[in-house]
Amino acid sequence: MESIQPGTLYVVSTPIGNYHDMSPRGIEILNSVDMIAAEDTRRTMILLNKLGIRNNLTSNHNYNEFGRKKQFIEQLKQGKSVAIVTDAGTPCISDPGNILIKEAINENIKVVGIPGCCAAINALVVSGFDLRSFLFCGFFPRENSEKIKALDKMRHEPQTRTFVFYESPKRIMKTMEFLIENNVMCSVSLSNDMTKRYEITFRGSPIDVKTQLEKKGNYEKGEYVLIIELQKEYMITHSEHIFSAESFLVDVIVQQGCTMKEAIKQVLENEMNTYSKNELYSAGLHLKELFNNSR
Repeated sequence: MESIQPGTLYVVSTPIGNYHDMSPRGIEILNSVDMIAAEDTRRTMILLNKLGIRNNLTSNHNYNEFGRKKQFIEQLKQGKSVAIVTDAGTPCISDPGNILIKEAINENIKVVGIPGCCAAINALVVSGFDLRSFLFCGFFPRENSEKIKALDKMRHEPQTRTFVFYESPKRIMKTMEFLIENNVMCSVSLSNDMTKRYEITFRGSPIDVKTQLEKKGNYEKGEYVLIIELQKEYMITHSEHIFSAESFLVDVIVQQGCTMKEAIKQVLENEMNTYSKNELYSAGLHLKELFNNSR
């Protein structure tokens, strides 16, 4: 039996569908702590009942986590042990938990992770894609303009071609259509209802996956994990500079009447900018040399 440590915050992963995936250590912790902070107490109660656990439940979700953190911190400082859980999977991974954990760390409270299920990782390992490196991006953007920005960032990513998103069943078809309409050269692995009875993973091009969804029917149920592997030839490995870095900086300085440092900051935030921070600093030094020599 693991001894519960007083004044410790436990971050406990829970099953993403099949409650048999709950680890023995996780069960032990949830049985023994003084309090369980749950994203949805009703859903967590269902899990606890299946596992035969009886304990104190209190809510800790996206809308009250900031306000509740003080209450939990006070309990922890008094020597109470608290376990934080979400509806399914690992806290903080597109779920509540980070605010409380960060505050606990700031207050020098011990934080212990109890590993277990994570939908993103589970979908990755069955994708068949190159997983030497990947990027988890949270939920796929809703607005078309944000989708285009996300796609552009993916194409310019130097470290990986594999990207992981969560997606709602209500939006999954629109997401596939976006990939098709924008001619995104990629392979897709789309997992639904993982660890449950009707678990399924759709694989292929965006058109292939859309066809599979339509053929299955009733696809607007269960959460999805979308993994996109961009083709090498679709990646943008270099930046084509339309304007010189110096012209960007001079334009901002003249229009805004600001310093070189402020101009560099503004250019970095400009969506048209294709220069790195180091390149802009070099351009700034070049401009200073030019102005000094012209005196």
